[in-house]
Amino acid sequence: MQLALQIITLVGSVAMLMYGLKVMSEGLQKMAGSTLSNVLGTMTTNRFSGVLTGAFITAAVQSSTATTVMTVSFVSAGILSLVQAISVIMGANIGTTFTAWIMVLGGGSFDLRLIVYTAIVLAVALIYTKKNANLGDFLMGLSLLLLGLTTLKINATEMHLDQMAPVRNFFVATSSWGYGSYFLYLLVGGVLTFAVQSSAAIMAITMTLCSTHVLPIDMGISLVMGENIGTTITSNIVALSASVQARRAAMAHLVFNLFGVIWVLCIFRWFVGTVCRVWGVEFTPGIPSDVSPDKLNAILATFHTSFNVLNTCVLIGFIPLLEKLVMFIIPSKPEQKDTDSQLTFISGGLMSTSELSILQAWKEVHVFALRAQRMIGMVHDLFYENDDTQFTKIFSRIEKYEGICDRMEYEIAQYLNQVADGRLSDQSKHEVHKMLRIVSELESVGDANYNLSRYIRHKHDGNIQFTEEQIKNVEQMIYLLTTSQSKMVEALERGTITPDEFYDMTNVENEINNYRDELKNRNMQAITDKEYDYTTGVNYMDIILELEKMGDYIINVEEAIYEHKHDK
Repeated sequence: MQLALQIITLVGSVAMLMYGLKVMSEGLQKMAGSTLSNVLGTMTTNRFSGVLTGAFITAAVQSSTATTVMTVSFVSAGILSLVQAISVIMGANIGTTFTAWIMVLGGGSFDLRLIVYTAIVLAVALIYTKKNANLGDFLMGLSLLLLGLTTLKINATEMHLDQMAPVRNFFVATSSWGYGSYFLYLLVGGVLTFAVQSSAAIMAITMTLCSTHVLPIDMGISLVMGENIGTTITSNIVALSASVQARRAAMAHLVFNLFGVIWVLCIFRWFVGTVCRVWGVEFTPGIPSDVSPDKLNAILATFHTSFNVLNTCVLIGFIPLLEKLVMFIIPSKPEQKDTDSQLTFISGGLMSTSELSILQAWKEVHVFALRAQRMIGMVHDLFYENDDTQFTKIFSRIEKYEGICDRMEYEIAQYLNQVADGRLSDQSKHEVHKMLRIVSELESVGDANYNLSRYIRHKHDGNIQFTEEQIKNVEQMIYLLTTSQSKMVEALERGTITPDEFYDMTNVENEINNYRDELKNRNMQAITDKEYDYTTGVNYMDIILELEKMGDYIINVEEAIYEHKHDK
């Protein structure tokens, strides 16, 4: 019974550690929010700044997965080049080592439970009073992480793993195969990290096994290297549904870590011995070190950091070669090229937190607006096209884009619904609501463009001839719509509209409405005066009225953007 309780406590403490790390990461990302995304997009001018940026963001959010997935999505959208992405991923490998040092400092010989419980009380107060709730999330996550570490350490000590014959015999047997043992633990570390999706959890288990003198330090370090490989599998899975460039960025992450493991294995025992000597510990291969747990944990963290820093220093000068290698591994094929129907930013799935997912969704909404904007240009070309073959091609393209708009609305809305299932602040819930409204209006813009193409096809097939004045009026209406839509797209790209800009946009909408009313009255008079027949007048007004409807959808988007930035 006692053993069963200890095993349950062991599993529970690991789960608490993983959940604490997640909550802490979410709190940090909520506090940082768009700043992290902006930093990643702007501070990667060269490979060195890219490495520093990746390290900074990963250390800040405590999630290399968040940084890697964001990087993959930026590559897919063309915001980051493959070279820039590789440098950021290298930095993310360095930044993720910060987690190990938190464990070293938080899992030391000092019992942190009094401090942890005090921090939990403070965190609950901050969360429930909604004052600095994000800070409360961070404190709660950090507290649970440290409590999990403390419980794991105490429970492992009470279990006396080093005195359990089956456990001791297993590690003795699997630690006596020389380099074969290293490869075994590399594999185990990679598989476990992929299975639990948390290198931090496996690092905590590794530290516990080493600090209780059950697992030799060199086997523990092999597990750590395996964790580095296992964590790359996540980004490769995320990139499967993304663009070729995004898959190459994820593959570069795997190749980078594999190369590091290979060269370190060539000097493995010397490297491990050097790290041990830094902490004044004598290294004997395959034999547990009889030194304090704090020193053993520090050795693991030191190796983890030095391994990733040295690997980056070795490869940073060969990023162009690494780029060529992954391009060779994942070649471009015609059927792999991105299509207009493919989501750009969120095709890889949710980010590590809902807050960062919202940032990605805003970028996808901007892409949606750009695609809807292209349609009005196609409608303009269709209106003036007389060649039957070209007319059919343009109409088919508009029809295709209308289907794209329908799919994008569904996929973005579905994504936002998944985001809404996460832990969101009131502000973020408001943003999700606004985006759902915007994508609905953008889909209506696509529908309006398709309806226009149908009216124009009816004109073309029926050989209806507009007068010069009618053609001039349609041209003017399309010009007003193009102006309004351009302002909408620019506002979505910037994510903001000033009061003066919104006033100008409202004026354009009023001009479109007034022009519609004027043309409607003039059309009735022209039919009465026999300037053209009734059929021509109906077709003409169908086009004018549909253009005016599109103006309504566009101003609705602009209102949503304006409220998004001014209702906070």
